[in-house]
Amino acid sequence: MSEGKIQDDIRVALSDEPGLVLWRNNVGVAEHARGARVRYGLAPGSADLVGCLAGRFVALEVKTPTGRLSPEQRSWALVVRRFGGFVAVVRSVDEARAAIARARQGALE
Repeated sequence: MSEGKIQDDIRVALSDEPGLVLWRNNVGVAEHARGARVRYGLAPGSADLVGCLAGRFVALEVKTPTGRLSPEQRSWALVVRRFGGFVAVVRSVDEARAAIARARQGALE
């Protein structure tokens, strides 16, 4: 299963979670016809799904069963956690639900 499909399944499954809103965060560079390059997304390494859970910043990095975090993703997660946000790597809907349950309890990951 692709990361995109896992992300979509997670977004649908968590859409009814009380107090939670998630947005898909795409990061990259767009090149325009005149040669201009425009960066988009939060930051290099930022998570695939970002949002708020009862006023707290939450982020879910979605990976396939064999996917690994990049150095940029590790650094970004450390910054978010340092400031009290929640970041988790998830590979399925069940893992995403468990991550949100941990976030509700105040965990950082």
